[in-house]
Amino acid sequence: MENFQYYTPTKVVFGKGTEDQTGQLVAEQGCRKVLVHYGSGSVVRSGLLDRIYRSLDEAGIPYVSLGGVVPNPRLSLVYEGIELCKRENADFILAVGGGSVIDSAKAIGYGVANGGDVWDFYEKKRTAQSCLPIGVVLTIAAAGSEMSDSSVITNENGWLKRGYSSNYGRARFAVMDPELTMTLPKYQTASGCVDIMMHTMERYFNQCENMEMTDGISEHLIRTVMKNAKILMTEPDNYNARAEVMWAGSLSHNGLTGCGTDGGDWASHQLEHELGGMFDVAHGAGLAAVWGSWARYVMDAAPNRFAKFAVNVMGVEPEADEIMTAVRGIEAMEDFYRALDMPVSIRNMGIEPGEDQMKELAEKCSHFGRRTIGCIKKLDKEDMYRIYKNARG
Repeated sequence: MENFQYYTPTKVVFGKGTEDQTGQLVAEQGCRKVLVHYGSGSVVRSGLLDRIYRSLDEAGIPYVSLGGVVPNPRLSLVYEGIELCKRENADFILAVGGGSVIDSAKAIGYGVANGGDVWDFYEKKRTAQSCLPIGVVLTIAAAGSEMSDSSVITNENGWLKRGYSSNYGRARFAVMDPELTMTLPKYQTASGCVDIMMHTMERYFNQCENMEMTDGISEHLIRTVMKNAKILMTEPDNYNARAEVMWAGSLSHNGLTGCGTDGGDWASHQLEHELGGMFDVAHGAGLAAVWGSWARYVMDAAPNRFAKFAVNVMGVEPEADEIMTAVRGIEAMEDFYRALDMPVSIRNMGIEPGEDQMKELAEKCSHFGRRTIGCIKKLDKEDMYRIYKNARG
């Protein structure tokens, strides 16, 4: 096993009606003024935003608001949020929404606290030295950003989607009421479940000796999400299933399922980021669309790992040959995606990328030939192109 550090400073307040504690939780941070950051009209239509405002009012916390976050959150709105925080002297950011809102809030926090162009962090030109403190009221179980150190932002100038990770951006608290996720469309619920699973799968597929404990946690987490995702396809208001998925989303991306590993592969995420940047697809759906092609392309470099996943997670009977077992596991996962009406190819998302677009995707994913991705098998620009081509369907 690898040496590791495990750091999870986020206070979790989980359960029915917990959003009513938001004002008190913000007050505990000793802030002067809050930026309430949110997405589209759903938090307004549901009445959640009004309840959050009421809770802040009752706690005597002044606030300003900035909505408009979209999936694959935009750098332009981050810039707007930075200027608003500076103008209003906001010293705390409350993200009300899912991963896109939280990621945008983190980027605003980096921009205010460090000065300069916040995009430098996402281009790896600078390292953040601080971040405005952030709190979260979670409305979507998916990204795990409420307990992770990561943030992903899309720059409209070139439609580049880039991630940045820093412990400074970890939320001070996360309010998680599973009931807030019950009105999500089926597609968004399914996409979120895929995203949760992939955060652990990225860590699971690695090239090191793994801890039995970490593997066991990872395998059970994925199976738990699979079980409850199927329940939610027919019972969207099933509280217990919503709670299982929501908690799994946080545990899947707070570092727990990577303890003792080399960090994992993450190539599927990098490949999907470019799809999201170019075509604005839902993140989980994009992951489902590329994962099978990635897995088939690299499995010969770690057949025992893929075979173990097939048996312990997907319930495949072991074949005499590890490669055959691995293939059966990949096929079983793709069957699961289909059961959730998730894509198993780019074409399944209604997208038909041309040859030039696939080359552009590979160019951007390789940072224009300057990097490789993955650890199961190091992938260069040509490998990325081939995976996109295989994933086109």
